[in-house]
Amino acid sequence: METNRQRKIGGILQEDIAVIIQNALRNAGTQGILVSVTKVAVTTDLSIAKVYMSIFPPDKATSVLTEVQGLKSQIKHQVAQKTRNQLRRMPELSFYIDDSLEYIDNIDRAIKGIENPIESPDLLPKRKKK
Repeated sequence: METNRQRKIGGILQEDIAVIIQNALRNAGTQGILVSVTKVAVTTDLSIAKVYMSIFPPDKATSVLTEVQGLKSQIKHQVAQKTRNQLRRMPELSFYIDDSLEYIDNIDRAIKGIENPIESPDLLPKRKKK
């Protein structure tokens, strides 16, 4: 159960981290990649913030995640500068890929019958024999 304070701090961090990541990727010369921060979950003691990012196109997600993790200290410093009047201590940031949009898209395609596994069984992974 998330407290009201955790939600507020998560919302503040979400906005600031999104702007900082987009600026960092733009300055690094990364073109054609869209990164959005979908959620920031803060622990009850406000020491750790888990940042969930949605990255498009999905095949670039791991490379962008490693790039962002390399810039973690710079991102934390910039967020601390922006939130210094709102937070006493800046939580430690940890970044994760949020693939829920891709998962929803796969379900949507299956429901619409675009990728129907009954008509083309090659879509399903082969069963392993024991």
